[in-house]
Amino acid sequence: MSETNPKVTERLTEDYERQQALFSAQPAIVQRFLETQGKQIADAIIEGDSQISFLLPDRVVCTLEDVAQPALVTIPQNQRSRTVGSFLNRFRKVDLYKELRHIFIELEQSPDRAVSAAAGLLRHATVLHMIHQMLPAGRDVTYKPAGEDETIPSIPETDGMEPESAITAATDAIAEEGKADDGRGDLLVPFVPYARKFFLPQWVAFGEQGEMLVKSVDEANAHVKSMQRFMEVLFLAVALAPYISTDEEYLQKRYGMLGQLINQGRSLAIYQTKEIITRIKERAAVGSLNRGLRLSLPYFDDQDLKVAISDFEIIPSGRIMFVPAFVVRAVRQEEAKVSQDTRFNPSTRKHLLHLLELLEKAFESGSGEVR
Repeated sequence: MSETNPKVTERLTEDYERQQALFSAQPAIVQRFLETQGKQIADAIIEGDSQISFLLPDRVVCTLEDVAQPALVTIPQNQRSRTVGSFLNRFRKVDLYKELRHIFIELEQSPDRAVSAAAGLLRHATVLHMIHQMLPAGRDVTYKPAGEDETIPSIPETDGMEPESAITAATDAIAEEGKADDGRGDLLVPFVPYARKFFLPQWVAFGEQGEMLVKSVDEANAHVKSMQRFMEVLFLAVALAPYISTDEEYLQKRYGMLGQLINQGRSLAIYQTKEIITRIKERAAVGSLNRGLRLSLPYFDDQDLKVAISDFEIIPSGRIMFVPAFVVRAVRQEEAKVSQDTRFNPSTRKHLLHLLELLEKAFESGSGEVR
């Protein structure tokens, strides 16, 4: 999440540009071969396969020692085939991308210039496929921080010029299958204006005031998981080839999705907290909380980019009559713990304290609506 050292960025940019130039220098048929093998490798990484086999191209353009101009060099057949991982990795919980990274480094250090160049090109083709082909393109967006202590912008900004109703671009609507008249194409269903301020409006589950825009919490959870998977692909690409972090499309997609995920992840946690408050009040009204109460409070951790759970006890087990003051007391104790917990970064701590404050205010007076 922190800013990259300028010298590191410069070195990564040089690595990226060098690989991109070498890839562009390859014959078209070699480029297509690398793209096909790269897609196969990328699919195996993302699907969590335990093993992958791939081929280096039969020839590559590369520089040779004591030769001024790059040359087209043949790679012997017995050096082209590689298998990475094993069936046992599924039980050992060994990540395939780590083994692939090791093999690529090993091949790139080969004394055979053609093998070395081919390995680098294949690694390049793999991460390019992950960033450019596996992830959907989104809208141009601008976010601002939610507060002064926030380091990741997550609140969408707008210049006020965007149309509020008309569909102006393909990303303003989603095509619904099976609902179009014959010969008239797909039925386009427009997103609400707030959703169109985000990178991928189709995964926006909550509105500006926290209202749910989808049909259920399960659907909202599915949207958050889709965004997490998007970020996971970005992470795996950088883990395999760190220089891809300087790619323009990588930067656009990371910025757009990171802000959206944090915004919607926190909104989901707030919505679920309000649901918890409602359920507690309903159960208290019928006297079903007189045998103890433990609370599992969801919150969004913007370091791990996932919804986590904070567990704490409201009323110990036993025949103790529920009173709202017990919730207030337990929440205040939890607030004190969270305030001192060094595992949270400032923005996650602030978010979790806000959720606890919602609980506290809901039961301070013993009744009243959740605000």
